[in-house]
Amino acid sequence: MRVAEVVGRVLYEHGARHVFGVVGSGNFHVTNALVAAGARFVAAAHEGGAASMADGYARTAGTVGLLSVHQGPGVTNALTGLTEAAKSRTPMVVLAPEATAPRSNFFLDLPALAAAVGADFHRVRATHAAEDAGAAYRAAARGATVVLGLPLEVQQAVTEPWSGPVPAVAPIPTTAPQVEPLLAALRAARRPVFIAGRGARAAREPLTRLADACGALLAVSAAAKGLFAGNPWNLDVAGGFATPLAAELIGGADLVVAWGSTLNMWTTRHGELIPRSAVVVQVDHDAAAFGVNRPVDLAVAGEVSAVAEAVLGRLGNHVTGSVDGGWRTPELARRIRDHGRWRTVPYQDEASSAPATIDPRALSAALDDLLPPARTVVVDSGNFMGYPSMWLDVPDVAGFCFTQAFQSVGLGLASALGAAVARPDRLTVAAVGDGGFVMSATELVTAVRLALPLVVVIYDDAAYGAEVHHFGPDGYPLETVTFPETDLAAIAHGYGCDGLTVRTVGDLGPVRHWLAGPRTRPLVIDAKVCAARGSWWLEEAFRGH
Repeated sequence: MRVAEVVGRVLYEHGARHVFGVVGSGNFHVTNALVAAGARFVAAAHEGGAASMADGYARTAGTVGLLSVHQGPGVTNALTGLTEAAKSRTPMVVLAPEATAPRSNFFLDLPALAAAVGADFHRVRATHAAEDAGAAYRAAARGATVVLGLPLEVQQAVTEPWSGPVPAVAPIPTTAPQVEPLLAALRAARRPVFIAGRGARAAREPLTRLADACGALLAVSAAAKGLFAGNPWNLDVAGGFATPLAAELIGGADLVVAWGSTLNMWTTRHGELIPRSAVVVQVDHDAAAFGVNRPVDLAVAGEVSAVAEAVLGRLGNHVTGSVDGGWRTPELARRIRDHGRWRTVPYQDEASSAPATIDPRALSAALDDLLPPARTVVVDSGNFMGYPSMWLDVPDVAGFCFTQAFQSVGLGLASALGAAVARPDRLTVAAVGDGGFVMSATELVTAVRLALPLVVVIYDDAAYGAEVHHFGPDGYPLETVTFPETDLAAIAHGYGCDGLTVRTVGDLGPVRHWLAGPRTRPLVIDAKVCAARGSWWLEEAFRGH
């Protein structure tokens, strides 16, 4: 058996069921070995798109994503998506063929490249192929993005046939969390708030039980949106996306517990959201994460669910004072219900002063009403991104995919295709700007091939809007970041999609017909949004810059 075949079989037996990529000579055999074992290969138009597909798939499915690329340029083409995955700690294995001869035109220093973007590096050896491939998969399953080097000469080597067994993924070694200081802080608090981040995505149940026991309000970082969907004490996203009510309540907390969140500048509005008088606690399994973005009063090492369960076990019947006389009152429950969403915040429709355009808030609210609740919302980067993030509800934490760790424009469409493969039972909604759409439109070919239910919403302001609203107020020339109006719906038609241009809420009528149909052709909505001013979250970010 060739080493390439061993690697494919081992990865499949470990659980790899989907692999995304572009096949060349260097990854031809290992990819076909995966397919022969039973995995599904999704051919992307470009390696950059394939990397984002694997990333979006892994985030949405909650399992390891696989990316297969050609040596040399196949790796470098995938680099931006790989960097986003590594910075987001997406569980992913990159099958990276290696030309190891330094004089080869395909040569890359793969270990250095992986280290530069924050990914782990493993290399397959001819005499330990099964062991090395399995170790890479298990490392990814524990929360790493792994570049797996596959030297070309090693792939062709003949080795012993492999038939198992598959070692189990060992849990991260932990000691019993020391929760007494946290327990004391919870008992002393009158107005506690929990902010859950990416590291708490699997901990809804213990966190909500603990919040009920101590009277805490619930909030999330943008990466964990949907975690507390449906809970009456859910304030939704903290930070720049926070509603006025959420900002008011978090600003009144006397205790803030960050569960699997590093409280970065976006989550804390550059440090201004959390009051100086509040006690701040950070819970994380990674001790290196403590205090990386702001000082904390107490650090608790441990996996989020385990820490929450340990606190609950110690709490027993000794309920904190926050429940009796705290801020979980019927009046506050009513305020959260009636004013806890951006849709309930009054605004002046700006389209009235910009003919032939639609206000992005009106667009997003109308889409939220039209689209089925069973949805996955994937958001690209740009000036527009707060509107779909906050106006489009999601059913749970798996229903929101936020590709912002590297803040790259152009990853959202391909990430949405990976999410759609992971959850074909839901409608996937890709929310992108016109700049990001044009960068990634080639993957519409892949979307048509997949025939999955997909809506692409383009917030089209004919510009790189963030730059317009960053530099425009200071009088800088904007010709480099503004463009003529383009018929993006026609581009979508050319790729085989259904396309629709929207300038008013009334123009969304055909969306109902598309939803009622088979939904096998992607629908691309080119929404000509008014661009008179920057989004609220961007204005907030510029003030904190």
